Amino acid sequence: MSELVTGEAVALELRPARLPSRALAVLLDLVVATVAYIVVTVALVTSTASLDEAAQFAVSLAAFVLVMVGGPIAVETLSHGRSLGKMACGLRVVRDDGGPIRFRHALVRGGIGVIEILLTFGVVACVASLVSARGRRLGDVFAGTLVVRERVPVSPSGFLPPPPPWLAGRFSGLDLSAVPDGLWLAIRQYLARMQQLDPQVGSAMAERLAADLVARTGTPAPYGVPPAAYLAAVVQERQVREARRAFANGPVVAGGMVAPAVGAPGAYGPSPTQASAPAPVPSPPAVPAPHAAVVHESEPREVPSPEAPRTGFAPPA
Repeated sequence: MSELVTGEAVALELRPARLPSRALAVLLDLVVATVAYIVVTVALVTSTASLDEAAQFAVSLAAFVLVMVGGPIAVETLSHGRSLGKMACGLRVVRDDGGPIRFRHALVRGGIGVIEILLTFGVVACVASLVSARGRRLGDVFAGTLVVRERVPVSPSGFLPPPPPWLAGRFSGLDLSAVPDGLWLAIRQYLARMQQLDPQVGSAMAERLAADLVARTGTPAPYGVPPAAYLAAVVQERQVREARRAFANGPVVAGGMVAPAVGAPGAYGPSPTQASAPAPVPSPPAVPAPHAAVVHESEPREVPSPEAPRTGFAPPA
């Protein structure tokens, strides 16, 4: 396992690449470079047909150096150690201290690679990789680099411990836009495995990760907060923000879940307009008076005379 922790290139505990995966990556890079060299050579032969043989040989040699040697150097420099073959195999070239490689590292690797890969058909590189404890060839030894694996299987024990309750929501105003994905991966892997590390080694890693995170956010960590607790709280804050974006800015409830917005389908409780409007009061049903006489509209009403006794019955017609 690699014990290097950086926020720019290497995640925690990435395994050094071995000979089979490295040989496959180099083979893919050679195939791509050879195809590019053939295309460039055909174009140069067509355009320099009027020159003599010496000039054509010089142009061909320059094309070989630029494409087969300069091409891989430029790709590794611009991609920070990830050529096409390494990207396909999940590999990456980093420095011995875990940082991303620069032009001088790629130049040394490419220059020595001409001898141990192209001129000797990879025999010297294979022997050196088999002898090295971390699978390094001569170019890696002289350049101070290491090829590591970026793809590792997810561990079932990768549980992230929650931060202390008194730190929950304390970093809601922290700017996390400048923190790269490599640093988040390193922090998550450290938090998932910090119980398995030696206390001194784990404390040093936590301090280094916390310093990288503070440098990216531009805000110093609160005084007296342990580095591991600070990392756990910031990771939880990032998870809460990602959950809010994923669930349309709904309110975050316990456990990092997001409740539906008020008034949306599936929301809890009535909408604001429904809550403010008064509920209609149903009118009581009409109850007919007892012993009321039913009078049809088509029949004339009989009005009792003042002299008639009020017995409650209608007089005869």
